[in-house]
Order: sequence, then C-alpha cells, then structure tokens
Amino acid sequence: MAERETPVVFLHRVERRYQQGDATLEILKGAELAVWAGQSVALVAPSGSGKSTLLHITGLLEHPDSGEVYLDGEPTSGLSDAARTRLRRNSVGFVYQAHYLLPEFSALENVMLPQMVRGLSREEARSRATELLSYLGLAERLTHRPAELSGGEQQRVAIARAVSNVPRLLLADEPTGNLDPRTSDHVFHALSQLIRASGLTVVLATHNMEIAARMDRRVTIRDGLIIELD
Repeated sequence: MAERETPVVFLHRVERRYQQGDATLEILKGAELAVWAGQSVALVAPSGSGKSTLLHITGLLEHPDSGEVYLDGEPTSGLSDAARTRLRRNSVGFVYQAHYLLPEFSALENVMLPQMVRGLSREEARSRATELLSYLGLAERLTHRPAELSGGEQQRVAIARAVSNVPRLLLADEPTGNLDPRTSDHVFHALSQLIRASGLTVVLATHNMEIAARMDRRVTIRDGLIIELD
C-alpha cells in the first residue's frame, strides 16, 4: 500500500515497562508499527514477549509509558478516559483466546448487546446480529446460549460480536488457542472470510505459523522492538 496513505493504526516509539519488586521489566522499548486499511498482520512471538501488552496498548486498553498510538492519524494519548472508551467502542473490535460470552444470553443477544450500547435500536441490532451469525454458519444456533454451543461455535459468536459495530480495527489475541486443530482451522477460515468481505484491518497474535502464513504480513517482538518477518 502507498506510504502516503494514513495508517489505520500507527504505534510510534511506544515504550512499556512493569515493576517486579525491585526490578524493572522492559517490555517495549520504542516499538513502531503501522498497519494500513485492509491489511492483516500476524504478531508471532513467544509467550512473555509482550504480545498481549502490545495489543492492549494498540486497542487503548492500556497506556504506554511513552510514545504515541495514532488511530486514523489522530493521537490518543491526550484523550480522556471517556473519549478513549468511546473510540474503543466505535473503532476497535477484540477477540480473545477465551470467548467471554455472557452465559445468560443467547448467541443472538450476545451480538446484539454491543450494538444497542452504541445506540442502535433492538430491531437494527437483531437484523445485523442475525446477518453476521448466519454468515459465520450459525443460522441454526441463534437462540442457543453459550453452554449449548461447541468451542468453535462460541468463538464464532465472539468474532461476530467483535465486528458487530463495524470497527476500523480488529485485534485478536490467540483467537484459536483453546481449540483443537480442526476446529481452529474452521474458525480461522470463517474469520478470514469475514476479513475479506468487510475489508477489516487486523492485528492477530498467534503461535500458529500456518495461520500466520495466511496473513498479509508477519511481525515479531525482539528486544522490545517490532521486527518485520519475511
């Protein structure tokens, strides 16, 4: 993509450290990453290297110690908590290794809720949730609660929920990590279809090199820096 375009997300000289007793643990040391509209980026790195920290900072769930996170060219460090929450709700979708579905609600209701929080009517939210879940192969499971769904089905509901508010950016942290290889492949195939159909911009942390190979780009974290892989 042309460099002159504004990236959907740009991490500029991001630093993050944690205090462990008397020791300081340096996780990110001036990390830089730009991701453009429609790109999918696999973040491949060992446990403890800072993958989740990087995703949390990118998604405005966590503040960097220094540096800046730009979303659509706009700096976010000076935003109030309320403004960060609003931007996160409207522009960023999250998928985790655990699905975090609300157990008392059906698949349909789990996907409707974030849309209604944003201000859509119940009818609009129901229509979009039904469309998304059907697209992901769950048309026959709309009224089922999470406990009545398989692991792969639960994760597809979580993906539908993550994209229900049409985010600019989707962040996925080991989204198939709890699934067996066959189910993992099925869920990733569904996610890939959704990415292609919607033009989503995606950063996905994974240990699975087969999944990483299907993404547009691959990066890793090395010595606190983001390194582009071949």
